[in-house]
Amino acid sequence: MNFHILTFGCQMNVGDSQWLSRALRSRGWQETTDEQADVIIINTCSVRDKPEQKVYSLLGRLASIVRETGAFVAVGGCVAQQIGAGFWNRFPFVRLVFGTDGVAGVPQALERLASTPRLRLSLLDFSEEYVERGQDFPDASVSPSAFVTIMQGCNNFCAYCIVPYVRGRQKSRTSASIIAECESLIARGAREITLLGQNVNSYGQDAGGDGLSFTQLLRRVAVLPGLARLRFVTSHPKDIAPEVVAAFGELEQLCPCLHLPMQSGSDAVLARMGRKYDRARYLDIVRRLRQARPGMVLTTDIIVGFPGETEQDFRATMDALEEVRFERSFSFKYSDRPGVAAERMAFKVPEEVKAERLASFQARQAELTAEDLQAQEGRRVSVLLEELSKRQDEGGLSWRGREPGGRVVDIPVIDGGPDLTGALATVRISLARKHSLLGEMEGTP
Repeated sequence: MNFHILTFGCQMNVGDSQWLSRALRSRGWQETTDEQADVIIINTCSVRDKPEQKVYSLLGRLASIVRETGAFVAVGGCVAQQIGAGFWNRFPFVRLVFGTDGVAGVPQALERLASTPRLRLSLLDFSEEYVERGQDFPDASVSPSAFVTIMQGCNNFCAYCIVPYVRGRQKSRTSASIIAECESLIARGAREITLLGQNVNSYGQDAGGDGLSFTQLLRRVAVLPGLARLRFVTSHPKDIAPEVVAAFGELEQLCPCLHLPMQSGSDAVLARMGRKYDRARYLDIVRRLRQARPGMVLTTDIIVGFPGETEQDFRATMDALEEVRFERSFSFKYSDRPGVAAERMAFKVPEEVKAERLASFQARQAELTAEDLQAQEGRRVSVLLEELSKRQDEGGLSWRGREPGGRVVDIPVIDGGPDLTGALATVRISLARKHSLLGEMEGTP
């Protein structure tokens, strides 16, 4: 059987898709293009309205492929949890819907569907505990940079966020299972691991915890033999412990890069969002992080046009952008999500005002990103080489990877050479581009 996976949304979804790929390949399935696949798996996101609409548009386009090939479609992730069996009415070729707690059962479900043509299945029940997935895939290759989920769900119920409704309440994995997965990935070639969770800082603070705090988990993973780099996503500012901040200055493997969602620079908006921190506390975290690890790279999430946001509130967000100088940000117009508190809030910001504010924010962020990238020119950095890719400048091949701060670096390939996938290369940055850097390789260990 052949399969093809399409992934939308966060790194949690990317991690789920990577696991599904390994699990299916270990069962003898072949990963291929959508035109050649027997089953097309769509891993979806419903945090905003736009990615949800993209899923419906994609399914409409896939209809012709399905008619020609006889393939069927599986829809998973947050939209699947939200819509459930409703997909069957609109898209008859969807034969499996699975939620975020149903991922572990997908390989068996797909094999059953492949042998029973008219069957439809749903895996949508929430579990009170983290559902462990098989990890014994000795023949399944892994990327040099791998993801490991340490927890699932969220208990915060921010006013705009659908995550607690589509991913359920927080449930942590045992530290032993996390360590075992990390060791398995390292043994099969991973050099960098990113620990994933809706709110990693609250790891272990639920019934699934085994007494280990997030900081203690970081320290245990960081010293695993063969691991060169460690990252984690995502952090809620209200839960960052001083011990986590200190770890950035104490653990060599922990990369100097943190995604720290601010959402708004206005205290009034933050209060309506239910974020449980204010601007001063956020900026104090930034100050302490940069004190612990000079050169710390910070990225963030921003929502513009939250209900009741005034021009003064938006200016506060712009001021915070200037003060922190994020290297990158993921910024969006507010959109109502079904069932969340903000959906019922009055004083919705007009669409044209949201669009204008978003354009203004993104224009300034683009300038800050360009300034940051230009400041890297001439530096020597360590780059984890992840893959060969087409060069943006001349259409040739280049090795692509990331330096410790998370910036993408391309290194032109000259006269072929050995496979350097997973190598840590010393690279001199020669040119800043719009979203990435160009470098010259000076050596590999």
